Amino acid sequence: MTETYEAKIEQLRKIIEKIEDGNTSLDESIKLYEQGAALVKQCESLLAEAEIKITMLSRDA
Repeated sequence: MTETYEAKIEQLRKIIEKIEDGNTSLDESIKLYEQGAALVKQCESLLAEAEIKITMLSRDA
């Protein structure tokens, strides 16, 4: 199942909260940051795909 853009954004919010809570070790913070960076790339890709679809639909209209 492919996660939605909104689900990925929610995961990012949770990662940020955990990093900022002050109870996360440096090693765990680094792992969370890496996960967050991957999610950001996935979100950017989804947005780029949506932009292409919108552009194509606009041309066809």
